[in-house]
Amino acid sequence: MTARGSLVIAVTAIVAGVVIGFIGGAFRWCLQTAERLRLDLVDWAHQLPGPAWLIPAAAAAAGAGLAALIVRWQPLAAGSGIQHVEAVYRGRARPPLIGLVLAKFVGGVLAIGSGLVLGREGPTVHMGAAIGAQAARRARLSDTDIRMMQTAVGGAGLAVAFNAPIAGVLFAVEEVTREFRMQMVLATTLASATAVGCTRLILGNHPDFAVATMAAPALAWLPLFLVFGVLTGLLGAVYNQTVLWFLDHVTAAARIPAIVKATAIGALVGLASFVVPLSVGDGQTLTQLLLGGHTLVLALVGGYLAIRFVAGPLCYSAALPGGLFAPLLAVGALWGVLFVGVFDLVWPHDATSLAIPMAIVGMAAFFSATVRAPVTGMVIVIEMTATTSVTVPMLGATAAAVLAAQLVGSPPIYDSLRERMMPESSAGGAPKDQDGQ
Repeated sequence: MTARGSLVIAVTAIVAGVVIGFIGGAFRWCLQTAERLRLDLVDWAHQLPGPAWLIPAAAAAAGAGLAALIVRWQPLAAGSGIQHVEAVYRGRARPPLIGLVLAKFVGGVLAIGSGLVLGREGPTVHMGAAIGAQAARRARLSDTDIRMMQTAVGGAGLAVAFNAPIAGVLFAVEEVTREFRMQMVLATTLASATAVGCTRLILGNHPDFAVATMAAPALAWLPLFLVFGVLTGLLGAVYNQTVLWFLDHVTAAARIPAIVKATAIGALVGLASFVVPLSVGDGQTLTQLLLGGHTLVLALVGGYLAIRFVAGPLCYSAALPGGLFAPLLAVGALWGVLFVGVFDLVWPHDATSLAIPMAIVGMAAFFSATVRAPVTGMVIVIEMTATTSVTVPMLGATAAAVLAAQLVGSPPIYDSLRERMMPESSAGGAPKDQDGQ
């Protein structure tokens, strides 16, 4: 490519990065505000006489139903959207149109803000892809460069979602393209750095999770982390199958309108939020409690894990704007704390000091076992926690988790989701199975 062509791509990536940075930052701010309002609503409902649980149930049902109406208007807004970004890069779908940004933004705030166990990263990646494709069209780039730019700015969207600029670059290379092309890396680096810088102007310049400084676990504990990694890989394989099972069975109920299904799932989530508020939502607050050293009864940790393990796939089957990544991190942290708690019951010495390190390692290992992007998973967690002291056990546990998931024949979740899309897409790349997006 000529020097002028490279300059045009660089400028386009920076401009698109600014746009997704401010839009993604505003999206995250809206989600944080919605979560505070949802928790306040639950607290208020608990003070009322009678069947007060109807209030959060109705509110979540209304949010999910409105999000489903948006998906009816813009079918491509359903689900994560990451598999669509991957399909576009491979030439199996058309780049998203700019109208998708509004649908993903509003639909995501309604769905995730209502308490559904969905991740913010799917909408921000997809919004970034739509912005990148539109910017490339305006710059009159070739079709190949349009696909490249939507991927690069999609990676910037992930960087915004997790406040993790390096992970955004790795996501585009390791998960989406699965190849190293210097032009792609440069475009994604420029877009991610610009986007995260703009987002931090809105949300503040600090890591997503506040974690106290900790010493590296003794190397004698490394075998325990390896065992934990193997079990995490098996758990990740079960989780992927659970996601696909819910997609198959909720979608199979074709006689029930999608809006009715989404509203019913929203009502269940609202009821769960009344009974156990932290069991729903994207898991950010719960994960911060675990990483902050907040002590939870072991049975409560197990209960949270069981609910979120099922609620995430169930909510995803509602085909509303929202992803899988962020809930995976909460499940991984819960699993790490539960593992240490059970181990401490049989170990003759106190092992509770491993709870926070194992929670951090669990986030990376569980993410990697399901998505099968280990470097991206580890870097996301390191950037979100600003913690490097657990790097060695994290490497071992993550490798063991990925190997275990591969040995039992569990495909990466986004490979499975992408295969559900049509090889050829209609305008905008609509999937064959909108409920299963």
